[in-house]
Amino acid sequence: MRLKGKVAIVTGAGGGFGEGIAREFVNQGAKVIVADISGDAARRVLVELGPSAAAIEGDVSKGDDVKAMVEAAVGVFGGLDIVVNNAGTTHRNQPMLNVDEETFDRVYAVNVKSIYWMSQHAIPVLRAQGRGGSIINISSTAGIRPRPGLVWYNGTKGAVNTMTQCMALELAPDNIRVNAICPVLGRTGLTELFMGQPNDPDVQAKFMASIPLGRMSTPADIANACVWLGEDASSFITGVLLPVDGGRTA
Repeated sequence: MRLKGKVAIVTGAGGGFGEGIAREFVNQGAKVIVADISGDAARRVLVELGPSAAAIEGDVSKGDDVKAMVEAAVGVFGGLDIVVNNAGTTHRNQPMLNVDEETFDRVYAVNVKSIYWMSQHAIPVLRAQGRGGSIINISSTAGIRPRPGLVWYNGTKGAVNTMTQCMALELAPDNIRVNAICPVLGRTGLTELFMGQPNDPDVQAKFMASIPLGRMSTPADIANACVWLGEDASSFITGVLLPVDGGRTA
């Protein structure tokens, strides 16, 4: 039970990577706030996770919603130790000038501003508790080795990577560790948007040809990395951008 006694918030936990992270955290003994913009999705996951989890509906781009997530962790489980900023979105893979302003703003609000809001509300709690903590930002290989067609999404992940390293330096005196996980393409609700075309075998083969280990990432891959960054065994690890990518960025 590598996370026994720890309390975590996982955003975007109603499916995909977030659901996988929440499940493995509970398996490893953590209490988890399952946060998602879809209340139905969050409650579906909660039913399967049982009393070690609590569900909350909220939009990570809105400060009051994020505040409620942090308050739920403290109110339901008595504190906070781990924050996983997993919720994210993208625009369809397409020429950069074809992305409209509304879509651009939404991608930056969900992928970047959400970390601002979570920091505003979670860091004071972590500081007040006096025992440090672990903040894990789910970034992307797009922030390290970007591809064309996802210019504005790539930009958000570059921002996440830079913020992660700056936060790690600023919060080190508080023993609050900040790291980012950079997954390669995985089978999530955003897969076809990343590809920009139907997810058929020929398209998958094209994308997987750029991954040396020959497959997409899975929720289990990302969850296992999050467990390591959340547990005490990684207590000297901060400011790291960890590719979970089968060698894509090597």
